[in-house]
Amino acid sequence: MPKGIWIFVEQYNGQIRKVSLELLSQGRKIADQTGEPLIAVIAGEGIRDLAGQVASYGADQVYLLDSPELKQYTTGAYTSALNQLIKDNEPVAFLLGHTALTKDLAPRLAQRLGVGLASDAVDMETDPEKFLVFKRPVYTGSAFSFVGTTSRPVLATIRPKSFVPSEPDPSRQAEVVEAAVNVDPADLKTIIKDIAIAVSSRPALTEADFIVSGGRGMKGPENFKILEELADVVGGAVGASRAAVDSGWVDNKFQVGQTGSMVAPTLYIACGISGAIQHLAGMGSSKFIVAINKDPDANIFNVADYGIVGDLFEVVPLLTQEFKKLVNE
Repeated sequence: MPKGIWIFVEQYNGQIRKVSLELLSQGRKIADQTGEPLIAVIAGEGIRDLAGQVASYGADQVYLLDSPELKQYTTGAYTSALNQLIKDNEPVAFLLGHTALTKDLAPRLAQRLGVGLASDAVDMETDPEKFLVFKRPVYTGSAFSFVGTTSRPVLATIRPKSFVPSEPDPSRQAEVVEAAVNVDPADLKTIIKDIAIAVSSRPALTEADFIVSGGRGMKGPENFKILEELADVVGGAVGASRAAVDSGWVDNKFQVGQTGSMVAPTLYIACGISGAIQHLAGMGSSKFIVAINKDPDANIFNVADYGIVGDLFEVVPLLTQEFKKLVNE
């Protein structure tokens, strides 16, 4: 009999991704509704210290896949280890955050397990037949579909910031199980020799509460400095439209949109961005959207909560000054 709602807890260098904490919090609510235990799965090397943090967000049990083979993510090793763990224990659901890592991992797990996959969901609710039904944006976010699977385990990826993480309870305890790591040597087709890390004091786009993005209206790479100054005042992140990325002004890791990062900050400021539908699909879930554009007919104003028709090179520095005043109060 399948047992447990399982959450894949993504970590990097001993730091748990925020989306995993959001999933644990929501998973706890669903576990309470269905009577299923909430089980966390952490993969890596030297990860035992993370078990207490995972327990504080509601996990009843924590599986540790601790092995040098899993120190750095590789498709083959993670797929092989998780596939065997899931087959041995038969969870009713296995949920992952929708991140760059899991966009690679989840489809491969689905193929190995022979189950369906609901990807990039923004909400989920219990269902008597399918156990869980997932709400997914379609048509670049202009509509939603509701998807459920009858295969087990229910497999899905959930977009970051779809749920609010609960307050951790440090007194909460969870059973910690050091699971055997079974990696098929035939799956080890990738060897990581070195990792170059770009150090930044700014938060990741998918986890930022404040994002200021620039588009073609920035006119060149040197002008992104004024966006960086605004973002740094409030501890936010800098993003860009595909037009700015394709022009070579910023690296593609800054791209917001259907083919870039899907973001949902509290405040999104779009500077010189016309509002192509692919960009709107990536930032339409923002709580508040501010658009700055010289063209009063720009499509971005159709989704903005506040619009400023004006020259961004005049408006953004003024906003930076005002935010500095608010921060210093």
